[in-house]
This record gives sequence, structure tokens and C-alpha cells, in this order.
Amino acid sequence: MTVSSSKHLCAIAVALAAVAGAAHAETYGGVHPPTSAESRADVAAGAVVAAHTGDPYATGADAGPIYPPVAMNSRDAVRAEAVAAARAPDPYAEAASSGAAPIAAGAVDRAAVRAEAYAAARGNALPL
Repeated sequence: MTVSSSKHLCAIAVALAAVAGAAHAETYGGVHPPTSAESRADVAAGAVVAAHTGDPYATGADAGPIYPPVAMNSRDAVRAEAVAAARAPDPYAEAASSGAAPIAAGAVDRAAVRAEAYAAARGNALPL
């Protein structure tokens, strides 16, 4: 065999392999068959409505006009609630910021405590 005939045989083998591979190839029929429950007129009408409505995902300046919220309470009711909240103690306060501690009546005589404090300040020994 010569070099040219071996090249011809290789080319013929490659061509036969390509033909055999193409014979076993799959066909593609699409992901879903095109079916619709709506008519073309309904789809066209929905497209017109969608084209004329605003972008629901727009933010900032593209979002359009801002409408003020409508209050459910009257101005006087809101003001009264604000005054009551300002005068109420802080429910989240702890320790010194919680306001004045309630005065509890002690079981110890006030005069006895004062006498002990006076004696301790003068250096006298406290009776045990």
C-alpha cells in the first residue's frame, strides 16, 4: 500500500463512522408541546394590560408617585397615645435607668440604724 491509498482508506473509515453515528442520533421535539387553554385574543388583551401597568419591581425614582398612607386613627387619638407613652415608665429599662425604686417598709427601727451609723462614724465598736 502506498501512502495515498492509506489516506483514502482512513477517510472512507471516518466517513462510514460519521454516517453510522448520524443514523443513531436522537431527534429533538422541544421541551413541551405548544398547548394553550386561552385564545389568541385573550392573550393579546392580557399583554395590553401588562404593557400599560407600572413595573411592580421598580424602586426609587422609577417607582412613580408616592401616595401618603391613610391613617386609621384620628390625629387626637394618636397624640393621646403618644403622651401616654411618653409619661409611662420605660419597659426595657434596667437598674439605675428604670426610675425611682419603690420605698419598702423595713423591719429595722430607723432610730437604731441611725445610732449604729453614728457610733461607726465615731469609731465606737458595734455591739454584736
